[in-house]
Amino acid sequence: MAPSAQSLATIFEDLPEKDQITLFEFAEFLKSRAPEPASKVKDPLGIPRPEEESVVAAIKRLKKNYPMVPQKSMLNETSEFMMQHMMQGKSAHDVINDLEILFEEKFKSVVGNKA
Repeated sequence: MAPSAQSLATIFEDLPEKDQITLFEFAEFLKSRAPEPASKVKDPLGIPRPEEESVVAAIKRLKKNYPMVPQKSMLNETSEFMMQHMMQGKSAHDVINDLEILFEEKFKSVVGNKA
């Protein structure tokens, strides 16, 4: 354990329970604001698309296939595509095609920013 982590653990142990909870909540808040760690994977993993696949399974597959793409940045778009499928009746095949394009574009954006 790093010296700063040991020091923080000591401080935490010395605090009353109410203050421990506050410190923990503050640490969680700071963590939520921190940038996501960069993935060491540089290229998509090449996970093939199955012939039969649900939209949810496709999103999971694409997240695994593109680990370098920050997932927080994808939440709104993937939710929108899911809504198009569930509420508007857009076919799973078409939604998955759109999701694959979205993930590929985000990947190119991430790679372009690091070049």
